[in-house]
Amino acid sequence: MPTSLGETLSSKPYSAGTDALSSRSDQTSSNGSQQRHSRPGSTFSAQDRLPRLPIPELSNTCNKYLEALKPLQSAREHQDTTIAVQDFLKADGQELNERLKKYATGKTSYIEQFWYDSYLNFDNPVVLNLNPFFLLEDDPTPARNNQVTRAASLVVSALSFVRAVRKEELPSDTLRKDPLCMYQYSRLFGTARVPTENGCHIGQDEGAKHIVVLARGQFYWFDVLDDNSDLIMTEKDMADNLQVIVEDAQETPIQEAAKGALGVLSTENRKIWAGLRDVLTREDGSNNSECLNTVDSALFILCLDYTEPQNSSQLCMNMLCGTSEVAKGIQIGTCTNRWYDKMQIIVCKNGSAGINFEHTGVDGHTVLRFASDVYTDTILRFAKSINGQAPSLWASNSPDPSKRDPESFGDVSTIPRKLEWDMLPELSTALRFAETRLADLIQQNEFQTLDFEGYGKNFITSMGFSPDAFVQMAFQAAYYGLYGRIECTYEPAMTKSFLHGRTEAVRSVTTDSVNFVQTFWGDHPAQQKVDALRKATQRHTNMTKECSKGQGQDRHLYALFCVWQRALDEEGAEAASSNGLSSVNTSEMGSRPTSPIGSPKKSASDDGASQTSSPNRQTLTHMPAIFADGGWDKINNTILSTSNCGNPALRQFGFGPTSGDGFGIGYIIKNDTISICASSKHRQTKRFVDALESYLLEIRKLLRTTTHRASNHKGSRAREAEDRPTVGSRHKSKGRVVNALSGTKSPDTLDESKMDSDEEGLGGCTTPFALQPAFLHFPEIPFITLPPSPPITPPALKAAIANSPLPACVRHKKPSSAARTPPLR
Repeated sequence: MPTSLGETLSSKPYSAGTDALSSRSDQTSSNGSQQRHSRPGSTFSAQDRLPRLPIPELSNTCNKYLEALKPLQSAREHQDTTIAVQDFLKADGQELNERLKKYATGKTSYIEQFWYDSYLNFDNPVVLNLNPFFLLEDDPTPARNNQVTRAASLVVSALSFVRAVRKEELPSDTLRKDPLCMYQYSRLFGTARVPTENGCHIGQDEGAKHIVVLARGQFYWFDVLDDNSDLIMTEKDMADNLQVIVEDAQETPIQEAAKGALGVLSTENRKIWAGLRDVLTREDGSNNSECLNTVDSALFILCLDYTEPQNSSQLCMNMLCGTSEVAKGIQIGTCTNRWYDKMQIIVCKNGSAGINFEHTGVDGHTVLRFASDVYTDTILRFAKSINGQAPSLWASNSPDPSKRDPESFGDVSTIPRKLEWDMLPELSTALRFAETRLADLIQQNEFQTLDFEGYGKNFITSMGFSPDAFVQMAFQAAYYGLYGRIECTYEPAMTKSFLHGRTEAVRSVTTDSVNFVQTFWGDHPAQQKVDALRKATQRHTNMTKECSKGQGQDRHLYALFCVWQRALDEEGAEAASSNGLSSVNTSEMGSRPTSPIGSPKKSASDDGASQTSSPNRQTLTHMPAIFADGGWDKINNTILSTSNCGNPALRQFGFGPTSGDGFGIGYIIKNDTISICASSKHRQTKRFVDALESYLLEIRKLLRTTTHRASNHKGSRAREAEDRPTVGSRHKSKGRVVNALSGTKSPDTLDESKMDSDEEGLGGCTTPFALQPAFLHFPEIPFITLPPSPPITPPALKAAIANSPLPACVRHKKPSSAARTPPLR
């Protein structure tokens, strides 16, 4: 059986409510530096050189906080907030800031543990609340877009990525040649979010070598790596195993299988789920305990869905939360075929694939690198089966499993085995209730996508705008056009230039953006509207740059709030009550980790964070004015929660809304298209998406009206060659010139000097696929630089492989195994 996750946790604690995680992070980056960072160019070689996230000046933080709130408040509200901030600066602010500095001494990051705790102390279901999704593009070879073939290909490529991380051969991410933190890659695989009565913790089996496959709610597992992290299966072997699993899962009627689909329990309220896990593990060595450990300690989960979503919106819903379909009173939707406490690769019957990931320890840009490399490797490996000289994405590759002696695999179980849970009466009842609550949750949300093909990055940059800032203004303008008001908008900017960096909040609504949307919807000349847009986007670009340097206000204020909360915890409930704070409950003050108010109510305080350096401890036994003011609630009630994360490897990216009256908006800006996935709790999502499309078309008209450029219908450098003066040309007299027909659409002229926007990649998780990857010809985005490969364009790929058969693989002999569960044949 797989290694026990519990053993890993007990020897290397990684839990919420303590500084174990932060301590372990320090140990990894310092004590292990000589061992991990010895090879130049290795994955973690630059970790020791990364600066720590700076704590901004308190006065700057407060000024930026006031600037962010000004366009969201009335004059009276803003006056009250200004007074509260001034009071905070004079009284509690300095004390809290000194405590924060003392706490941060020796830490990898002043915000890291607080940020982990905000996720791990979140009690509501993680599905639709925390876990984002990626929807991958289809395999460019139509013949390979069936479930088993696609899944096998993705798993083999994912395992190659695992191997590269473990052997520290994955080239590090860079920003303009400067290294970025790679720590999150070490937390991608073999990890699980484990609920307890006192919050969740993240456990990891660093030696995991098996995967778990879910099919029709039934669980299967088999080993895929040896002890050296080398692959022990060819793609053909993997496909054979997956086909066996699909056929075995079909043997059980879906209504019957649904009664034992325990993955639904991972969608429960975390405290309820913690109690149910106790039921599963209350007998040491029991079958349920071993089954649960097998799932927790897997490298990742592969979900094989039996459905074929018909459109982009349905696909996004399937990747985010699964489908809800009740037949004869039994839930048979794909929502029963998930395990949300781990990273999941999801493959539909028609080969459409995506990733749903647990968000606590990793951000979107990290998983995007994983998804992009996996997608590229599936294509490169197939190309190599046609041309043996095709390049590889990896510094080294596993020995060919088909040519190895099976004895060299070691103690492995390569034949799929089905996990047989003991369905105790209380589990059956809990499963039924969990499913009905999940179905309710799914029905409360709706999803709409926009695959805008009018233009993309090329046109936007040719007009002199930052693509991300341009699209951010589109969200605000579309919302204002529907509702006539400005709402709080959030966008994350990554801070991986710093050790263990995560994100900073970009507050997209500014006085300039408000002026733009009001000007756009007003009766004003076109040039005035464009000038207002230019000023608003430049302001957004400048803010994004500041945030990426760790100079935003949100994370700093969040940390100060957590330090104050820790001081309250130390003083005790009696001291808090005597100062009128008995009603303060941080679990009720906020519901999402994107809000600093979602601070843990119970945190460790033995690290100096709550040790005062002032003789007056009373300053921290009342709520500081800045947090008691209405502005704090305003800034943390996000209506438009947005994130820019993607590249041509993805079709869509998205997440659920962060508030009951808000929208969750994931978007991807490609060269000539913009992909948007919007979610809400039935707030006319389709109408909002339609408004976005109308705005994008209208603003293009305005830009073309006001931008005076020489007409150019050729659209390429090759055609421009026709304009060169020539002497004695051998081409000019041979044949009739064929021009585009009247009315034929031609691409917008691209000003290549403006291709690289200043803030590209800093906003959200826009991780470029800067491999210039073979066969994909992705756009160059100057952010995360990945290893180069020979550039081959998609048409060349498709022409080469469209009608090619799948490569033949020799299946190796399987070693015998004495596993507890019977093998599938």
